[in-house]
Amino acid sequence: MTPTIFKSAAITSALLAGASVTATAQARPMTPEDVAKLESVGTMAISPDGSRIAYTTSALPDVTEGEDNGSFKQELKVATGPMFDRSFLPDEISPSGVSFSPDGRFVTFLWAKDDEDSAVWGVPVDGGTYVKLAAVEDTGVRSYKYSPDGATIYMLTGAGEDKQRAAQSKGGFNARVYEEEFRPARMFAATVGSEVDESPREIAIPGYVSAFDVSPDGSFAIVDTAPTPLVDDSYTQKRVNIIDLATGDIRAVVETPGKIDDVEISPDGTQLSLIAGVDMNDPAATTVHLVDTRTGIYRALNAGAAEAAVDTEWLMNGQLAVVVHVGVQSLLRIYNADGTVREEYDPGELILTRVEANGGKIVVAANAPQHPTEIFVWRNPEFQRWTSHNPWLSEITFGDQRAYTYTATDGQEVEGVLILPVGGVPEGGAPTIMNVHGGPEAHESNGWQTAYSKPGQVAAGQGYAVFLPNYRGSTGYGVDFAKQHQGRYTDPEFRDIVDGKKALVADGITDADRTGITGGSYGGYASAWGSTYYSDEYAASVMFVGISNQVSKFGTGDIPYEMYNVHSRAWPWDDWVKMLEVSPVYHVDKANTPTLIMHGEEDTRVDPGQSLELYRSLKVRKPDVPVRLVFYPGEGHGNRLAASRYDYNLRMMEWFDTYLKTGDRRAEMPDPRPQLAEGAKGAKAPEDDSED
Repeated sequence: MTPTIFKSAAITSALLAGASVTATAQARPMTPEDVAKLESVGTMAISPDGSRIAYTTSALPDVTEGEDNGSFKQELKVATGPMFDRSFLPDEISPSGVSFSPDGRFVTFLWAKDDEDSAVWGVPVDGGTYVKLAAVEDTGVRSYKYSPDGATIYMLTGAGEDKQRAAQSKGGFNARVYEEEFRPARMFAATVGSEVDESPREIAIPGYVSAFDVSPDGSFAIVDTAPTPLVDDSYTQKRVNIIDLATGDIRAVVETPGKIDDVEISPDGTQLSLIAGVDMNDPAATTVHLVDTRTGIYRALNAGAAEAAVDTEWLMNGQLAVVVHVGVQSLLRIYNADGTVREEYDPGELILTRVEANGGKIVVAANAPQHPTEIFVWRNPEFQRWTSHNPWLSEITFGDQRAYTYTATDGQEVEGVLILPVGGVPEGGAPTIMNVHGGPEAHESNGWQTAYSKPGQVAAGQGYAVFLPNYRGSTGYGVDFAKQHQGRYTDPEFRDIVDGKKALVADGITDADRTGITGGSYGGYASAWGSTYYSDEYAASVMFVGISNQVSKFGTGDIPYEMYNVHSRAWPWDDWVKMLEVSPVYHVDKANTPTLIMHGEEDTRVDPGQSLELYRSLKVRKPDVPVRLVFYPGEGHGNRLAASRYDYNLRMMEWFDTYLKTGDRRAEMPDPRPQLAEGAKGAKAPEDDSED
């Protein structure tokens, strides 16, 4: 039976609160300085009676106005109605792991006070000071869960200090043995009382546990465990174990063959919902499964569907709410307890990303083309907006944004998200940036598409069109689509991007001679391929933490088995030449594209040497082609600090302005110093024309 799909024609008047462009005189394009100020909703939790939503907001220091550099700071807020919330903690506290105590009296969170390890804290919902609720000596709490009666707090912690190793390090013996010195996480149960339990009980857990949850009756726990804490094992060998909390015995193991993601326990404790891969070669966990908690036996609910499940939450009536992405859109699906579909809800322009439920209330996190993530409450069949951050977005003139579909050269239909220039497309087409996502087991949605490494509306405000293609290998279109790139690096996946460019040119949107490409990780691989093999197609390229040599990447990255299982389907030594032929460094002889390469110096996923290899090859073999390499000290596979993010956005846009917008592939290189906002530390004063 086909489920009824309810479309939310009006997502309540609150949806547009603070987000409409009303004052034409104030309208302006978005800037890199705006991106540096963006605030977004993080974790969220609902009180047991459904009257409150606790959530965190996340923002970086505003380095554009001279604030000290740093990473994201969280702020705890509690909402009690649409557009009515308040902060709950002093500014110096940056909480995580927000929840409620079972009696609803406390909002609970994780926090490391001063030089202490992280512990479980709580603040009364009716007002009062925050108090420590549970901790473990000599180690920090990573995550926690209450028992249903509120008498116990279960905690997953670090391994604790290795005193012998610490003593050796003080003596200068600080050598690190690669991929061997593992120490597993531990689990403890602390009694909740008027004082912090000084001697919490340790619970034996199998392997290296990364996450856990406690059943509604408190009789068992589920733990995500892998043989080692290596990233590769977390992708290829993580499994769900069901553990008896009274005895510590393993009741069952859910022997899924591939990747796993969100797992939740049903209200009656008889089932788990599990988002997982359907086999070892499934690129991503996107299929919903139901699991029998007595046996560990599982069954798929949406196997083969052209979609991706991204989050699940059980309702108190035994139904299951699932956020599903279908191509570039999303929906909320409700399953019955037996796995049949009850109904589906189309949220209109919203892109749902997470769902929570408690106290009879269903809450989703969602973004849209004109705002980052906010909180919405589902009031069947509408989604009512409860939070509104970044009020200054009302000043911004946005480029039109929509889904765009085209046919690749071999007949495959490919979809993506198209952002048009503010003011429309000029005659002859607009300069266009192909913004390629990583993975490739990921996908772009028709929601908020602007970030430090994503040109989005900043580019649209400067006259660019931006296209974000969901090329073959992407999720959101079913497992078969996601597997189409396997064993076939670069083709059809990167040919799909070129075909997208040609379709945009044919539709009069894109200027064929002024098309650029950018992306990070696998998108960086696409950008490097675009600047070498497909150099004739791209007037400029910005490569971020990308791959340039598939042979050397194998020995310098941290996911060799994952790459084999879901990408290459072959080892380098199976055919050395074939692996080299799908490496951008092999095609530098074709390079004629100005290329900006950026990379975090501490990247363990894609070694910074990948960027250095491409840079050196271009510099030596193609000395007339502009190339620049920028390293970010202290950054990894993506930038974390405010200054690094702002710097990246400035450099990316300046590179495109210099080479893509002009179409001049031999223009003079931009100044290596970023053109910072006047308020930023180190900014050049307007009257300072010195070269110092």
